[in-house]
Amino acid sequence: MLAAEYDTRGPRAGELRVAEVETPEPGPGEVLVRVRVSGVNPTDFKSRDRLDGSSPWDTVTPDQDGAGEVEAVGEGVDPARLGERVWTFHSQWQRRRGSAAQYLALPAEQAVRLPDGVALDQGAGLGIPYITAHRLLHADGPLDGLSVLVQGGAGAVGHAAIELARFGGARVAATVSGPEKGELASAAGAELVVNYREQDVVQAVRSWAPDGVHRIAEVDLARNLATDAAVVAPGGVIAGYVETGEPVLPTGALMAKNAIVRLVLVYTTPAEAQQAAVAEITRALEAGALQPLPVHRFALADIAAAHDAVREGAVGKVLVDIP
Repeated sequence: MLAAEYDTRGPRAGELRVAEVETPEPGPGEVLVRVRVSGVNPTDFKSRDRLDGSSPWDTVTPDQDGAGEVEAVGEGVDPARLGERVWTFHSQWQRRRGSAAQYLALPAEQAVRLPDGVALDQGAGLGIPYITAHRLLHADGPLDGLSVLVQGGAGAVGHAAIELARFGGARVAATVSGPEKGELASAAGAELVVNYREQDVVQAVRSWAPDGVHRIAEVDLARNLATDAAVVAPGGVIAGYVETGEPVLPTGALMAKNAIVRLVLVYTTPAEAQQAAVAEITRALEAGALQPLPVHRFALADIAAAHDAVREGAVGKVLVDIP
C-alpha cells in the first residue's frame, strides 16, 4: 500500500515522504479500514518535532484521525461491520501506522460508525478535536443550564467545544483573534463572540455572565489564566489542553472561588471517558448538531505541505486525500 512515513532517527528524522509499505492485517479485535481521508492535527507535526530516538519503530506513518470504510475484520469482530463507513481516532497512538495510509488496522472500537448523510471529510475531522472538547467540557459533570467560555473558538478544538457545549444545553461565549474567526465561532453556536485583540474580554464576559462562567475550555493557560480567574464562576473549572509554557497560578483569585484548574491530554483520558465522548459525538452527528470547518485539501504526495499548513495556523480543517 501507499503510506506517508518518516524516519524516527538519523539525519532525516521527521522528514515526510510517501512510500510503498506492507499492507497490515487486522489482528484479534481489530478492523482494517480503507482510508479515504486523513485529518491533520497539531499533535501530528509535534510528534515529528519531538523525536528523541526512543521510538520502538525506525519509521512511522503519521496522523491520528481519518475516515473510510471497513475492509476486513479480525477475530472476534462482527463481520456485519464489513463495508461500514467509519471515522477513526488515536490511529497512530502507540502504533506504527497512522491514518496517512491506504489501509489502517486498529482496535474495532477506534473505528466508529459514521451516521448516514455525514461525509467522510467531516468524519476525518472528528477524533482529536471532538474527543478533546468533550473531555474539557464534561469531565466535571453535565452542562445543561451552565455557561461556557471557549478561549480560541475558531480552532478545531474550540469549534468542537462550542458545538458540543450547545448540544449539551449550555450557553456559550468564545474568544477569537479576528472577524473571520468570529464568523466561524458564531456559526458554531457561540452566543457571545469577543475579539480579544480589540475588546476587553473580562468586561465582555462578565457583562454576559454576571455570576461568572462555569466551564472554560482554554487554549493558552500561560497567557490567559488571569483572565480566566476573573471570569470563572465560584466552583467553576478552567480546563487547558495545549502546552503553551509554564502558567503562573493566580492562587488568590482561584482560591476565593474554589475554582479547579484541569489539564487534559486526550490520549490518556480514561477509556470510559473516551467512549462517552464517542457516544455523544455520534448523537450530535445524528441530530445534525455538528458542522464541518472550512477545508484545506492536500494530496498524499503533498502531506509535508499539509502538516506545514497546520503548523502555520490554517483557519479550518486540513485534510489529506488518500488515493
